Amino acid sequence: MDLNTITEVVRRPLDRPGAEWREGDAWLAGGTWLFSAEQPGLRRLIDLTALRWDPLVPSETGLEIGATCTIRDLYAFAPPGEWLAGPLLAESCEAFLSSFKVWNSATVGGNICMSLPAGPMITLTVALEARYELWAPDGSTRTVDALDFVTGDHRNVLTPGEILRRIEIPARALRKRIAHRRFSLTRLGRSTVFLIGTQTPGTSDLLLTVTAGTARPVRIAFDTMPDAGTLQQSIDVIPADVWFADPNGTPGHRRHLTKHFAEEIRRELMGGGAA
Repeated sequence: MDLNTITEVVRRPLDRPGAEWREGDAWLAGGTWLFSAEQPGLRRLIDLTALRWDPLVPSETGLEIGATCTIRDLYAFAPPGEWLAGPLLAESCEAFLSSFKVWNSATVGGNICMSLPAGPMITLTVALEARYELWAPDGSTRTVDALDFVTGDHRNVLTPGEILRRIEIPARALRKRIAHRRFSLTRLGRSTVFLIGTQTPGTSDLLLTVTAGTARPVRIAFDTMPDAGTLQQSIDVIPADVWFADPNGTPGHRRHLTKHFAEEIRRELMGGGAA
């Protein structure tokens, strides 16, 4: 879509681009959502791709993902064999409601900052206990837990002009065993629910991440594997106003699916059938 209110595009921003921020600006990375709808309040775009941030930096401490890393690059990444949770990277990319053309442009950071309930990069990074590095216009930096970033449907903790710079996933989370379930009304449709369970090798703990069916991510942690009743009760206490409603499902439908798939994940990890 043509954005007919835009009067300027900053093609070569500063290394700390927040210093250039002013009212009416928008950060431009993939632009797959930005150019899909009218943006009457915008006057200027600041192109972050010109900064050429490293898309993926694996190390002994984990994986750093640059905010402008494309979905295509994340999907093509081959994680080390000891990262048992590595397959989640590609599987979360496949949860997008998009074509390969969108994959070539859409970015990990853009999907997170859109903060939609069905955002698969949110699911991925919350499940893998990531932290986000945020840059403010005044030059300050802060780090937030991925779980705390999204606060509701299309809402997050970013302040005006603040930017997501990188996502840091710890190696300890990447080494965990995994089990996941996702449901959509059509094979390539938007997620109605997306759940991921992780377990530390050699233990019986369980970290369950619930997304898509809720307006914000929900994380449920157990030091030891719960029985079926305890797990169901932990889902029952999720506040009613957290469950999400749209054409893909009612809150009641999503709660039912979440309880069903959570039990499947519990059984899979308890039985050793997961990665």
